[in-house]
Amino acid sequence: MTITMDKCEYVREHVRQVPDFPKPGILFLDITTAIKDKQSMQYMVDYLYEKFKDERVDYVAGIESRGFIFGAALAYKLNSGFIAIRKPNKLPADTIKESYSLEYGIDTIEMHADALKAGDRVIVIDDLLATGGTATAACNLCKKVGAEVVASAFIIELNPLKGREKLESAGVKVISMLDYDLD
Repeated sequence: MTITMDKCEYVREHVRQVPDFPKPGILFLDITTAIKDKQSMQYMVDYLYEKFKDERVDYVAGIESRGFIFGAALAYKLNSGFIAIRKPNKLPADTIKESYSLEYGIDTIEMHADALKAGDRVIVIDDLLATGGTATAACNLCKKVGAEVVASAFIIELNPLKGREKLESAGVKVISMLDYDLD
């Protein structure tokens, strides 16, 4: 299935915009309304599949929590495994960690230490790319064990926050379905 601009716009129309959330001056793009709509959900997963169907992908690594939704669906379509990248202390076995800077502090994500091995090809996925801190940390986790990051993929990209630049400067290809300038 080819994803046309009409289908992308259909998805965009189903992304709810919530002003002043979580604080005044922030426009929150709520993807839950887009995943609730069965046609929109299909278009999003099909878009991602079209981008990677000709690549060798061993695993799709989804970033907690909405990355799990798209990551699991994409892994299924690509006949790949799924890896969960989570917040600290959520995974039961030995983990590796990567910390990254936030606007006010530091956060950490984890992955099972045995989730990937050298030579595995992985796509890192989340619903939204903002500053790129979490996605870059997730890619770094994969690279720590010698896996090759094929790309990072997102449904929404917030252009003014320059997450793409951060990922690309780390040598990671970026795929996004919808971009927003938020002007």
